[in-house]
Amino acid sequence: QWQLVESGGGLVQPGGSLRLSCAASGFTLEDYGIAWFRQAPGKEREGVSFISSDGRIYYGDSVQGRFTMSRDNAKNMVYLQMNSLKPEDTAVYYCAATRILGLVYAGEEYDYWGQGTQVTVSS
Repeated sequence: QWQLVESGGGLVQPGGSLRLSCAASGFTLEDYGIAWFRQAPGKEREGVSFISSDGRIYYGDSVQGRFTMSRDNAKNMVYLQMNSLKPEDTAVYYCAATRILGLVYAGEEYDYWGQGTQVTVSS
C-alpha cells in the first residue's frame, strides 16, 4: 500500500528549529517529485518546498533561507529542516508526491499525501 507518513512536528518557541520527516512505503521516493505544503487555520494551502526527481529544489518566498529540504534515497525519506521559526510558520505540514517530472508547484498535481504533522511556533 502506498503511504506517506510525516513526523517531527511539535511546539517550538520563535527562533527555534524543528526537523520534519516524511517516510514513504510502497513506492520509491527518488522516482517522484516531493513537496512540503502547509495549511494554517482559515488560510489556503501553501507550498513550502519542492524537490524534483532529478534533485532540483525550490523554496517558497516565505521560507527561503530558513528551511532546507533534503532527500535520503537509501532510507526512502524526505526531510524539512526548519530554522528561525516564526509564529506565522504555525500550520499543519504535509508531504506529498507526484509522478510528474520537474518541479511541480500545484498541490492538485500531487498524487499521494501524508496525514500531516502540526507545527506550532509560540512563546
